[in-house]
This record gives sequence, structure tokens and C-alpha cells, in this order.
Amino acid sequence: MDRRRNTQQDKGAPKWMVTFSDMMTLILVFFILLFSMSVVDANKFRAIADSFQDRAVFDFYPSLIPFENPAEDRDVKVDPYEEEGESSDLSTELDGEEMNEQLDLLLEEVEDYLETNDLQDEITVSRDDRGVVLVLQEQALFKTARADIIKDAEPFLGKVGTLLNGIPNMVKVEGHTDSRPINTAQYPSNWELSGARASSVIRFLISDKELEPGRFLAVGYGDTRPVVPNTTADNLQKNRRVVIVISDPAYDKSDLY
Repeated sequence: MDRRRNTQQDKGAPKWMVTFSDMMTLILVFFILLFSMSVVDANKFRAIADSFQDRAVFDFYPSLIPFENPAEDRDVKVDPYEEEGESSDLSTELDGEEMNEQLDLLLEEVEDYLETNDLQDEITVSRDDRGVVLVLQEQALFKTARADIIKDAEPFLGKVGTLLNGIPNMVKVEGHTDSRPINTAQYPSNWELSGARASSVIRFLISDKELEPGRFLAVGYGDTRPVVPNTTADNLQKNRRVVIVISDPAYDKSDLY
């Protein structure tokens, strides 16, 4: 009897379909993973954004976890001057009432000094909307046609420097001359002479008391702003002067220039 070999056929899908299905499943999982990573959680994003506002992350590197009271933390501001052991300008700035009191005290001290040293004929002091105004006649500071401060003027200017050292006010120094023309190698006109005199006063104050140069403004007006007509010898003398304006903070600084 002939025996025939029975060929057994596998049931189900071909084997290559199993491998293909596994590959497609892996690809599907991979794309699902990519999609899940691309979706931004709005709540988590908002929490991270708030944490950047709660703390200066790049300066102090704190945790990104929001604080319990972020509003309170935002109200606290670090003063860089306090970290360095210095006080900020805001902490030392005087209010309007205190500054008025300071200027009144300065005015009284200058008046007492002038009376004690019998200088009322050469120096006057007053207060107007600009602040405290000192008017120094030429003979109280300089020799004729010169801008070098004389020795007799140093004590009074030293007193002024001491008073300025206690307040932060801006100071304008004006140089004025009479109408007589001047033409020397050093001062070709009254403009140069008046400006040099104002600068000499400021230079003395800064060097004697180590005051901040940025507080001062030197102006030379020449003979353009006389207080009296240049018609007599006494009037000419009154017009040759230096004016020191210790500015009131409430005064418009633009008017100083």
C-alpha cells in the first residue's frame, strides 16, 4: 500500500504577520509617547510661570515650587545698598518739612557767623523761593581783576562747606562783574573772569570739605545781571559779587540753569 505523506498546514495568520503587527504596535506606542510629550499642561505651565514671578530665579536659583503666600513675597524688595552695608538715597532723603527746617537752621547759623565776625557789609544772606542765597562782595573773596581766593575768605567759605556737608542740596555759584571791560592775558573779558571766580569758590568747597562735585553748578554772568546801575563807584562795587544759591528741593531745578 502506498503511503502518502500528509503535509500539515499551520492554522491562522502567516508568521510574518506577527512580526509586522509587533512593529506596528511599537510604532503606535512611539507616536503616542511623542504626542503626550507635546501636549502642554496648562495648570503646570501656569504654576511654573508664577514661580518665576515669585522669585528672581536667575539671581537666587530658588525652587520652582510656588510659595504659600507669593503676594507677600512680591511686596518684599531687597535694597542692594543694604547688602553692601550702605543706606539708599530713599532712606536718607529728607521730607519737605525737614528740609525747610534744615535750610532755616543754615540761614540762622550764617547770620550768626556774619554778625559775630562783623561781615554784614561784605556778605549778606537771605532766603527766597530758590533757597538760601549768599551774596559775597568782591572784596570778601578776591583782589581786583583776580580769581584767586584770598586768605581772609577761607574761614567763611570753610563755614559754608561745613554747613553744606550736613545737607544734600544742590548748590549754584554765580560770578558777576561790573560793566567796566577787562582785557588781560588770563581774562580776555568779564565772561572769563566771572566764570573763573565761580569755579574758584566751588573748587575750594570741594577740596576743603570733600563735597560731592555733582552737587555744584558754576555760572559766569559777566556784567549782564547788575543789581544796581553801573553809574557810581559804590554801584560798581555792589555789582562785583559772587552769589551762592543753596537750592530748596521744592524749587524747579531747571530754573537753576
